[in-house]
Amino acid sequence: QVQLVESGGGLVQPGGSLRLSCVSSVAMFRIAAMGWYRQVPGKQRELVAINTRDGTTNYVDSVKGRCTISRDNAKNTVYLQMYSLKPEDTAVYYCNVRTMYAETYWGQGTQVTVSS
Repeated sequence: QVQLVESGGGLVQPGGSLRLSCVSSVAMFRIAAMGWYRQVPGKQRELVAINTRDGTTNYVDSVKGRCTISRDNAKNTVYLQMYSLKPEDTAVYYCNVRTMYAETYWGQGTQVTVSS
């Protein structure tokens, strides 16, 4: 059974930083891309950042310059380092893994709240 276990969410003040982690049980050689999405109530889930097999990274415009996605293949882990957080970054953040065999897996989500 595939598991994606997220951690690192929480309450942070505007301007603060957080690092989200996601440990994947999917073998790295099967993975095409790992990414982070977020969702707020009443809105569609949106892609925040993605890291593909060839090392390419992409970010949604609203977080460019404030987020860094990275992978540690030895630990089967993807990270999302977030800086200069804003109240509008408040959401449930989900880890996502896509394999080279058209499989998609989601983590359970971790709440990030940016508030003073």
